[in-house]
Amino acid sequence: QVQLVESGGGLVQAGESLRLSCAASGSIFSINDMGWYRQAPGKQRELVARITSGGFANYADSVKGRFTISRENAKNTVYLQMNSLKPEDTAVYHCNADVILSTRARTAYWGQGTQVAVSS
Repeated sequence: QVQLVESGGGLVQAGESLRLSCAASGSIFSINDMGWYRQAPGKQRELVARITSGGFANYADSVKGRFTISRENAKNTVYLQMNSLKPEDTAVYHCNADVILSTRARTAYWGQGTQVAVSS
């Protein structure tokens, strides 16, 4: 019913930047919160940043001051600008969206993930 497609991952050196994008499509009436999570090998998935439909954002302490989340509601798209990347940011980054479907049912969806690798 709804697909989240991420893009923008890759391999960079420490200190460089990447911008992730996640576009939602399908039978969408509206989207509440959208967010980015990441999962490193051998670790649990963790919150990176979330943003409300009104633009209020919260961040994990580990990324505050380096990452910025934003969204374009008209495009059902969320972005994650990642600056000053560190090797410990290496992970698969997943997009998440709290979607109100055209049926008015409410469901959370996940993207397939995009790999971010930061070399030292």
